[in-house]
Amino acid sequence: MDRLQSMRVFAKVAEQGSFVRAAENLEISNAVATRFIADLEAHLGTRLLNRSTRKLSLTEAGQAYLERVRHILPEIDDAEALVSLETKRPTGTLALYSVSGFGQTQLGKILPGYAKAYPEVVLDITLSDRPVDLVEEGMDVGFFSSLQKIDASMVVRKLGVSRAILCASAEYIEKHGAPQTPDELSSHICLNFSHEHLRHYWHLETEDGMRDVAIISRVVSNNSTLLRDFALAGMGIVMRPSFSLGDDLRSGRLQRVLPNHRAGEIAISLAYSSRRQMSAKVRSFVDYISEMFPHPEADAWL
Repeated sequence: MDRLQSMRVFAKVAEQGSFVRAAENLEISNAVATRFIADLEAHLGTRLLNRSTRKLSLTEAGQAYLERVRHILPEIDDAEALVSLETKRPTGTLALYSVSGFGQTQLGKILPGYAKAYPEVVLDITLSDRPVDLVEEGMDVGFFSSLQKIDASMVVRKLGVSRAILCASAEYIEKHGAPQTPDELSSHICLNFSHEHLRHYWHLETEDGMRDVAIISRVVSNNSTLLRDFALAGMGIVMRPSFSLGDDLRSGRLQRVLPNHRAGEIAISLAYSSRRQMSAKVRSFVDYISEMFPHPEADAWL
């Protein structure tokens, strides 16, 4: 019995809830899929699946076994891919997607190191805020924010958490003062992203807990770089993710406003289509990015 293949078939049957769909997905016959499960149950000495003409369900033993298999199979895939990678050199074009705000402010810092380490890889970079299906659009990897929907079939690695920061230039604060409470924002000039909800409210921590605080947007744009430039020019208070403002805060070009009031956060993740049969270029990029962001629950940009 090919125990490893039997485990793969069992996991796929449990995932699909059907021998037929699992067999089609694995490109084997229904009879072969059934034989793999029967051999596995015989080997383990217990029933893993309850079968009827209408329904397929896991037994208690099957549920426990599935939980372990789901951890074991990716580790085996990773080990095999790692060994295979030793005989392959990262080459070719790496099609890379990023949500616009992150790509504009961060990829210029992240990618040069990879490009220098793997000079035979051509980086083909697309920035966009529209919904993107990596497989459908021929992309290898993508940087996504938690505000976006990622296809459930993707492998997703969380890189870090970016907090929403309110800030303004010293020029603006000297001229208009800094708000001392969230409700005082309504009397200030606000620079805002052109999302319908964000035009009128910012979600902030107050004495009453997290709530929407009414604001008046004096400048609205769908471009985060433009909003940053307006803030640097002293035109108002802006709320942007830390990844787009970290350098300005560290240099003092922008100063935090209401720093003791949380304003939400978004997660940044790397997504790619599969752990199995991963090309050398994708594997090398995933490993490179994972080393750059070793603490996925931390804000790496403050």
